[in-house]
Amino acid sequence: MELSGKTKIDDLLKDYPFLMDFFVNRSPKFKMLQSTVMRKTVGKVAPLSHVAAIGGIELNELLAEIAAEIKAKTGERVTVAREVGEEVGAVSGAEARQEILKDIIKDLHKGVDMEVLKRRFHELIKDIDPSEIARMEQNLMAEGMPETEIKRLCDVHVEVFKEALGKQEAPTAPAGHPLHTFMKENRVAEGIVLEIKGVLEKLCDTPEKEVFRQHRKSLLQLIDRLSDINLHYLRKENQLFPVLELHEITGPSEVMWAIHDDVRQTLKYARGQVAELQVPLVYGTIKYLLQSIIDMIYKEEHILFPMALEMLSEGDWVKVRKGEEEIGYAWVEPEKGWMPVVEVSPAEKAVAAGELSLSTGRLTPEQVDLLLTHLPVDISFVNENDEIVYYSQTRERVFPRSPGVIGRKVQKCHPPKSFHIVQKILDEFRSGKRDVADFWIQMKGRFIHIRYFAVRDAKGFYRGTMEVSQDVTGIRKLEGEQRLLDWD
Repeated sequence: MELSGKTKIDDLLKDYPFLMDFFVNRSPKFKMLQSTVMRKTVGKVAPLSHVAAIGGIELNELLAEIAAEIKAKTGERVTVAREVGEEVGAVSGAEARQEILKDIIKDLHKGVDMEVLKRRFHELIKDIDPSEIARMEQNLMAEGMPETEIKRLCDVHVEVFKEALGKQEAPTAPAGHPLHTFMKENRVAEGIVLEIKGVLEKLCDTPEKEVFRQHRKSLLQLIDRLSDINLHYLRKENQLFPVLELHEITGPSEVMWAIHDDVRQTLKYARGQVAELQVPLVYGTIKYLLQSIIDMIYKEEHILFPMALEMLSEGDWVKVRKGEEEIGYAWVEPEKGWMPVVEVSPAEKAVAAGELSLSTGRLTPEQVDLLLTHLPVDISFVNENDEIVYYSQTRERVFPRSPGVIGRKVQKCHPPKSFHIVQKILDEFRSGKRDVADFWIQMKGRFIHIRYFAVRDAKGFYRGTMEVSQDVTGIRKLEGEQRLLDWD
């Protein structure tokens, strides 16, 4: 056998399976090779030249090491074709591929036939790996490309890989495992989608409002039921994505969150159009909504979930599971069965014995926690490194929070479309130009006041940002004075 920069990683691992351990031990960036999903898709065409680039290893050095490993394990001598100028070619190739990718996205926007774009994209991925695709997507967004166009590229990924992905077995997890619950929710979502499609078939896109009115109530009820999928998405965003990010898997949180927001917005549009008898406009909205949900289920169960099962440890899944109840579930509850062994860290075992000496008094850690959780406002604290390190678990939070956000960069805890706003606030606070940012929104009949405060120490140094959210619906209605206790 002759090794060169053009040797495909999939072919190499088929001939020498023991090289998997070699790659994983050589660089943590090679962990992606352990994913069956990756090997069945991009791995089939990824050459060693790009594997070397991912690991940050000079190609000739990697080829020599692979040859030595094969000889040590099998006694076989492998010929190595020395590559000249590979690093320069790889750089220029990456830049060229980014331009090709931009053209594909632009053509998607213009409505060019998907089959044509699939063929072009297939040619592109012959010399590319998923992490490089993710980097290019992030670069495109950094250059100002709307995330809506990046999301459309995600559909191309699925279309290109569909044949290979469809051959793999569906992921399985024991009852009570987070993935088991996610997939139970997916089955319910598919059932609701079928029910809505059944109503649409009866209507046959009729523009007659009176005919549509006869089915309006049932459609509204089904759309309201379908809206519970938001809890499914919230658990992905706040529990699963943060743990994946610890393993440098950032693509799903970048793209899927934006699609989640699309579904949420379309649900609102659909409900409003049904309520107001906006026919025939409503048919297109509902059909787009149902297809978006079905497409997301496919992406979860053929890409995200299999990858997560392979990459995450039992301890990681414990982190995902912890705090799920605080967000809630869509239509189902976790079954009993999965009983992971949870090891308590030394820090968690340590119980603070004494009081805390504060600037104006003394409190025990328990008292501090009780005070914060009984405040009539929700508080979150982001430290000077932009990491969320605390949120107050009040009885009725305005916005959902769960333990999965602790230690996560605050920029990743907001939808991609809000990133620039969050970053601007942090930059202004850190520079000392601003100390307060105010927002207010109306949500489900309530008036919500959201405030951000720069937190500075006694010397004026920036130490973080505090977010305070409060339902002020009742406060805005107050008039006159009340000086006496009005208890019965």
